[in-house]
This record gives sequence, structure tokens and C-alpha cells, in this order.
Amino acid sequence: MSATTEAGFATVAGQRVSTDHWIGGERVSSSDRFEVITPIDGSVIAHVAAGGATEADMAVRAAHAAAPGWASLGATGRAALLHRLADLIDQNVERLAAVECADMAMLLESLRLRVIHRAAANFRNYADLAVAYEERDWHSKGTWNRVQRMPAGPAAVITPWNAPFMLSTWKISPALAAGCPVVLKPAEWSPLSCSVMADLSDEAGFPPGVFNVLQGIGEDVGAALVEHPLLRRVSFTGSPETARHIGVAAARNLVPFTGELGGKGPLIVFEDADLDAAAAKAAGQYDDAGQVCLAGTRLLVQDSVREPFLERFNSGVDKHVLGDPRESATTVSPLIHPEHLERVDGFVQRAVAAGDQLVRGGERLDGLLYEPTLFEPRSNESEIVQREVFGPVLTFQTFADEDEAIALANSTEYGLSGLIYTSSMGRADRVGRAVRAGIVWVNTFLVRDLSAPFGGVGISGIGREGGNYALDFYSDLKTLQILDGSVR
Repeated sequence: MSATTEAGFATVAGQRVSTDHWIGGERVSSSDRFEVITPIDGSVIAHVAAGGATEADMAVRAAHAAAPGWASLGATGRAALLHRLADLIDQNVERLAAVECADMAMLLESLRLRVIHRAAANFRNYADLAVAYEERDWHSKGTWNRVQRMPAGPAAVITPWNAPFMLSTWKISPALAAGCPVVLKPAEWSPLSCSVMADLSDEAGFPPGVFNVLQGIGEDVGAALVEHPLLRRVSFTGSPETARHIGVAAARNLVPFTGELGGKGPLIVFEDADLDAAAAKAAGQYDDAGQVCLAGTRLLVQDSVREPFLERFNSGVDKHVLGDPRESATTVSPLIHPEHLERVDGFVQRAVAAGDQLVRGGERLDGLLYEPTLFEPRSNESEIVQREVFGPVLTFQTFADEDEAIALANSTEYGLSGLIYTSSMGRADRVGRAVRAGIVWVNTFLVRDLSAPFGGVGISGIGREGGNYALDFYSDLKTLQILDGSVR
């Protein structure tokens, strides 16, 4: 992929993108820079500022300085700016989609039609929720009481490399709506679309310091960011291993921390299910090269429908087209980075060596493409069953009855999501209640009401995003209590 660079900028997919930080309403450079490659062909498309402790301190202090003014706008004043930003996102879909496709190889058509618009919807949703918030009033023990939300203060938001623009807005939008200035640290493998967001926030009229983008390597600038004493909230999406380090740093400063930390979701198919729909959805778990934390990567199918399910599933997988994410025919894109390719292939090679049955796939293709892969594990304790691969690799197991299905579904340390296919409402309720996960879908997938809580249990996360749950996280709650008859 052809790309041109100049001091502080790169031209990516025909779009000019700043490669510097955005701090206090200005572009800030760093002497050190890191390469960003495109998964499409492995070429270098940008050299991005690599911040450290100095830049982290600048960003947090800028957010801290902006906090009183941002809080004083109130929910209505902040909502007007958030709606303006949402409108600008919708007006720049082609620009954002082109940059993100080049940056992390998500399917261009999906970005254009769905993903970028969802980011705009996040800003609108939280703007409206914050305005609609009703303080709780009640009378007790001779006093009138009211619970009020207060903006917590500067928030650090650390986001993953998959769908970086949209996923960052899950956190940025409630933080800003609640009155917290944000320091965003995007993942170094796909930082460019979040840099565009900084430009759009400036165009929308955000006061300096309210929204900051801090570029760099996680071990350097990310570590300095989460340890900063002026931060009041930290939100992270990524691996449990990294989350443990962030959680410790936040705890030292008594800063509340929330984390969404990946999954190993079960996709449970009962004999009374619509097998065509279930198999099609299972084959669809290879979308985005399996780089989706919510994916149902463990196929759990009732014994009695094993063969008809597999026949339909394999037929669906055979229809996948692996290739350039800019082409409309492509359904499975390249993996994000050579290091991630090695990680995914490492899981596959270890599974083969351990005696897990490779049913299909398991081969590298051109560049960063990897075949859709299915294993039938030798044991439920196999690594390929128990650990998140985050690639186009699924496992297949069968069960006899509901009890065994539930036991298998709950047999990993993860608990982010689950999928159930059944035509029985009673079974949907029983199994849905029993599956240990933050969200369970029945006969559907990736349909999410933004007012609902979102997060994981076990090592899949801590805390909840979504709706008022997110607004409460970015707020300090205060009770105002007034003695009856003492005021007029």
C-alpha cells in the first residue's frame, strides 16, 4: 500500500493524518517515533510519536486544568458538543473508514456501513442519557435527601487495536458526558483513526484539554499514564495480563478501574435449534479474522445434531473469501500484525503437537492471512479450549444434555459472552441464566442495547460499561441531606 509521510503527518489511503499527540488543544511531537504497518501488505504507512512520562504528564495536567470548565458546562452544554462531534463523525465516514481499514484491516464495507456510524451513536446516546439523568429524591428521618452525580475528574482511556475508533468511543463518550476530561491512549498497532478523532473534536469546538490523544508504546507511555496521581478514573480494554498491571497502578492512587479483558465464549446449539441459522452464525465467528472478543469460539453442539450441524457449518465456512479488506467480496481479512500471526499460529501448532484433532484449516496463507481453523480437542482442558486465541480458530465439542452444556460453557476462566441456539423459551431462560457471562445472546449475536450493562466476569473483566452504569463509573455520587423545615 502506498503511503507518504512528512514531519508530523502521514497520508494514509489518500487521507492526511497527524502522527503526533493531541494535548491541550495542540499537536505535540516526540523525539522518538514508532512504525505503523498496514496488515494489508505489511508496508509501513506512518511513523507515530512515541510518548513517555513527559508527554503523559502533559496530557493528564491538560485534562486536569480543563476539568472545572468542562464540569461547569453541565450535562446540557456538554451534550451539545458531543452531538456536534457525532455529526462530524457521520460526515467523515469515508475518511475514517479508509484510515482504519489501512491501519488494522477491518473490512472496509463494514466500517462504512456499520462500525463508524456506531461510534457516532455512542456519543449521541451518552449525551442524551446524561441530560435525562434524574437525581434520586426521598424523605427519611425528618430530612429531604437527594443523590447527585459529580464529575470524577480526568480519566485515562486505554483501548485495543481491533476496531480502535468505535471501541474507544464506548469509553470516551460516557466519560465526556459525565463531565470527565479524557486522555486516550490508543493501541500502537492501530493508532491512526483515533488521531483523526482529535481533529474532529477540535472542529466540534471542544475546549483545550477536554480530549487528549497520547500516542506511544504501552509499556512506556501507558505505564506512566496510569500511574499519574492526578487521574481519577482508568478504563482499559485488552488482555488480563496487562489489566493486572494497570489495576495495581490504579490501586496505588485509590483510583477506580474498569477493564474489559477478552473472552472465550461458548456457542451452544441444542437439537431443537434452527440449524441453518446456528451454523451460519458459527461460520460467521471467523469474521474480522476472529479478532473479536465477543466471538463464540467454542462450538458446543448437542450429540444428536452433530453431523447435520457440521455439514452446514463447513458449507458456510467454505463460502468465506480471504483477501484484501478493501474488496467487497472479502469476508475474512488479514491478522493485525506479524507478531499476532505468530501468536495465533503458535496456538495452532501447540494444539496439533498436543494431539488435538485439526478438523480444518491451520495454515498460513499470503501475508497475514490465516485459514479459518477448527479443532476437535482431545480434552476440555486443552490449551486451545481454555485460552483466548483471538484469531480465526474455533473448537468443536458435543454434549448430551443441558447440564453438560452448561458445565462446558462455564469451564473456562473467562466470562464475557455466550450464544445459545434453541427454539424453547424455557430452555433459553434456564440455560441463559446458568451461563456465566456478562452478556448471553439467544438466536442472535452482536445486538446490543447501549443502555444495557456490558462487561465480563472472571478474567474477562471488572466493572461495567453501558448506559447509566458507565455514567456512574465516571462520577462521584454525593448525597445532599436537608433538615425538614430548615430552609425555604
